[in-house]
Amino acid sequence: MLTVASTASLRVYVSEWENDRRPISARYAKILRALLGVTDDELSGAAVTLTPPAAADGYDELLGRIDAARSVSLTMVKTFMDQTELFRTMDRQMGAASLVDQMTAHLGTLEDALTFAVLPETRRPVARALAGAATLAAWQALDVGAVERAWRHYELGKRAAQEADEPMYLAHATAEQAYVLCDAGRAPMAVQLIRDAQRLGGKAMSPRLTAWLYAAEAEICARAGIPDECRRALENATRCLPPGDEARDPDMLSIFLNEGHLTRWRGNALALIGDDEAVGNLYAALDTADPTFIRASAGLRCDLAQAHLARGEYDQAHEHLRQARLVANRTGSVRHRRRIEQLTQRL
Repeated sequence: MLTVASTASLRVYVSEWENDRRPISARYAKILRALLGVTDDELSGAAVTLTPPAAADGYDELLGRIDAARSVSLTMVKTFMDQTELFRTMDRQMGAASLVDQMTAHLGTLEDALTFAVLPETRRPVARALAGAATLAAWQALDVGAVERAWRHYELGKRAAQEADEPMYLAHATAEQAYVLCDAGRAPMAVQLIRDAQRLGGKAMSPRLTAWLYAAEAEICARAGIPDECRRALENATRCLPPGDEARDPDMLSIFLNEGHLTRWRGNALALIGDDEAVGNLYAALDTADPTFIRASAGLRCDLAQAHLARGEYDQAHEHLRQARLVANRTGSVRHRRRIEQLTQRL
């Protein structure tokens, strides 16, 4: 039975029928299509080709990314580590401020590679590369004043080191994370963390990394106001440091430490506790400083200023702060600028 609406529609089509000059069969088809709500193919009984629905579950994309991660070879991992080394060199000489975008992209690539790698033989090399890159990115973030980002990068580095089963990388990331606590005014907690880093490294650590950890402990103990433990840590660092001029640790490329570097570190720690021997150590370090460590020279100048301030030698302190400020401005180091301002207020 036709409804009022369908009857009205029929009247319209009947009216159009009279003016339609097409064959009768075509005119009948038009009316039937309208009344029955069908297409020409359905009306004629022709086969209808259905378009399959697009995949909505994402499995194809997931499997594609997993397959891509499987193709990450040892050669590609070496390329990742070479990129990290390039960023490390640029950071040392130019500062971290200009590297933020590049390091973010680099970390993202490594995280993706690890996320979609399935089997341990693929995951571990990528995780090792990520641990080194994340720790470098964290130190850079700390240098430019992005402390929360630094903390998160250190956590990422620690997780990656655990995934890679690399105690040295885990110890290094944990030890550097202690500096975030120290800069935030939690020096006693930082002392605990740096000692936990030594425990995490255990017997797997190289002699140079062991000495580096003791030197870091000495600095943090000095900032925590425990001079005796600072001196004891310095003695341990001297005892563990391998002889010779070589500074690079072949097992931990982020570690640079020889007698010259340790002399600077000793001067830094002694200056923090007000020891008069600091000045001699710091000037000796200044004479032998590696010229490629541009950013570190700002820290050395700050140490000298602090040592002269402890002796009441304000002119010398002012000059070293002036030079430290030039380097800090050149490298964009917020961390060094903050220390420079703190020391300047004591002049």
